[in-house]
Amino acid sequence: MTDEANGAAGGPTPAALLASMPFATRLGMTLETAGAEESVGTLAWSEDLCTVGGVLHGGALMSLADAVGAVCAFLNLPTGAGTTTVESKTNFLRGVRSGVVTATSRPLHVGGTLIVVQTRLTDSEDRLVGHTTQSQLVVK
Repeated sequence: MTDEANGAAGGPTPAALLASMPFATRLGMTLETAGAEESVGTLAWSEDLCTVGGVLHGGALMSLADAVGAVCAFLNLPTGAGTTTVESKTNFLRGVRSGVVTATSRPLHVGGTLIVVQTRLTDSEDRLVGHTTQSQLVVK
C-alpha cells in the first residue's frame, strides 16, 4: 500500500483504499470504515471461497485480516511512507459456514520502523472466529 491511496484533503476514503488493493476487491471485500485507531472491513461467505464442508477457507480469512490491518497501518504512517506486511499470525477459533465475516483492526504499536496491528474476525452473530496479529514494515 502506497501514498497513491490518499484522497482529498480529508484523507483517503475507504473506497480509494480498497481500490488500491485489487486482490481484496477480487475476493469481494468491503471496507466499512478506515481510521488510524480502527478500520473495519467485511467478507461475505461464498461457496467459491470455501474448503471442504462449505467452510470459508482460512486463506480468505487471513486475506481479510491482512487487508484491513494494512489499511489501519497505512493510516498510521508518516507522510510519504508506505507499508508492507512482514509477519502475520492467525488463530482460527471456529469455522464460518454462512453469513459475513467482519474484521476489526486496531494498532497495538505504532513506531518509526514497525506498526503492529491486531485484528478480530467475527461472524454474523458477533462470535469470534479468528484473531490476527500482524507486523507492518514502515517503508520510507
